[in-house]
Amino acid sequence: MSDATTVDGLEWAAGRGLGALAEKMGIRLTEFAVERAVATMPVEGNTQPVGLLHGGAYVVLGESLGSMAANLYAGPGRLAVGVDINATHTRSARSGRVTGVCTPVHLGRSMTVHEIVVTDAEGRRCSTVRITNHIKDLPAS
Repeated sequence: MSDATTVDGLEWAAGRGLGALAEKMGIRLTEFAVERAVATMPVEGNTQPVGLLHGGAYVVLGESLGSMAANLYAGPGRLAVGVDINATHTRSARSGRVTGVCTPVHLGRSMTVHEIVVTDAEGRRCSTVRITNHIKDLPAS
């Protein structure tokens, strides 16, 4: 794919944006490169009625990181689109911020797979998200 190692990932992501949903959920990138992407998200405002972080919120954090990382890897003129995502929740966050750390499992010509480990403020794993993205050429304008 492109030589994404020469690109400032945080600058690239800032120019692209994370999207309206990620912004509403308070997701903030703190580190962003092909090899590792990190973001945080507040628990407050993203909870179930019983006060636990909503399982779907973990998935949104994971998909935001994994899709953005796949698009950085894909490079100019190409687009990564999600084709599969799954999550296993192993702990419930109740307060503070959670942190998602995204690392590639596979970086291919037409497919990427990323694992996103989401931990609570004490560093305990709460969810493991895996996303597969298909990389394709952007449609001609």
